[in-house]
Amino acid sequence: MRYLFLLNPAAGRQDSSGQLLPALEAALARAGIAPEQAMIQRTAFAGHARGLVQAAAQRAAQEGEDLRVYTAGGDGTLSEALSGACPYPNAAVGCLPYGSGNDFLRSFGAREEFLDLDAQLAGGVVPIDLMETSLGLSATICAAGLDAQVACGIPKFRRLPFCGGEMAYLLSIAEQVVGPLGRGLRVEIDGEVLEENCLMCAVCNGRAYGGGFMAAPEAALDDGWLDVFIIRAVGRLTIAKMLGIYKKGRHFRQGHLTEKAEPYFIYRRARQVSLCPVDGRGPIAATADGECAELDSLAVRVRPLAGRIILPGPVYSRFEEQKTVLAGEDLIPRE
Repeated sequence: MRYLFLLNPAAGRQDSSGQLLPALEAALARAGIAPEQAMIQRTAFAGHARGLVQAAAQRAAQEGEDLRVYTAGGDGTLSEALSGACPYPNAAVGCLPYGSGNDFLRSFGAREEFLDLDAQLAGGVVPIDLMETSLGLSATICAAGLDAQVACGIPKFRRLPFCGGEMAYLLSIAEQVVGPLGRGLRVEIDGEVLEENCLMCAVCNGRAYGGGFMAAPEAALDDGWLDVFIIRAVGRLTIAKMLGIYKKGRHFRQGHLTEKAEPYFIYRRARQVSLCPVDGRGPIAATADGECAELDSLAVRVRPLAGRIILPGPVYSRFEEQKTVLAGEDLIPRE
């Protein structure tokens, strides 16, 4: 077994790589992992993590060894590593949440569980779905419209004192809602075509984004489906009410939109989704795992079980138990 630790000094509000390095070395020693088995590197630019993982996975494959990669950063660093590891069945990626949002892990457990280095090194590997998008591979949520505009504005607020993931998100929302609201979109969902005046559209593999906004509270990362939520354009007086429902995941329960959400949301499950603006106002803002861009159109499709992730020991055990329970429920005859 080979280990690669990627420390992103640009993640979060301050560089944590200096204090993490000795903690990692101590955890490796406790786990009995020899220094020659593990490599620790800092990322220096966008795309660096992807390249480092590709090179390490290829080298490990040539030597007939498995590779475990741990990213100490945010969702963007994790997504890069998953992209690099995706072609290599010998490689799996774990998340050490040192970014501002760290939304990926919300589908599995608490941040504290993923910060436990001993539990991480004793963890297990599970397959997950990935999304192939116009912005590259994504593990969590790909979105277009107001939420993408907000995502593009978050970095400048994170530089302010006491502005973590959620606060930066809220400040960016406040900035965006004073501008023009709603875009005319043509959305195709597994062949169904909708034309709506939309505030935003979120295509979800994972549950959360934006530092804890529970866009898809019942999404599963290994079911082969995407949860699609389209939010209709609303007036400014309604946005606060609608976003309050959305933030806490109260728009969706037991596979259906809630009564309070019905007037504002459209929900579908899908394998693939595409959208383009039809209002003549040019490109639309889009985002996927922290990557932001202005696009003429956005396409997303699920790639079932294309990724392999490492879950810390207790989280892995809980995940496996839940799968066993769900499998047992599926065997119960339905009347």
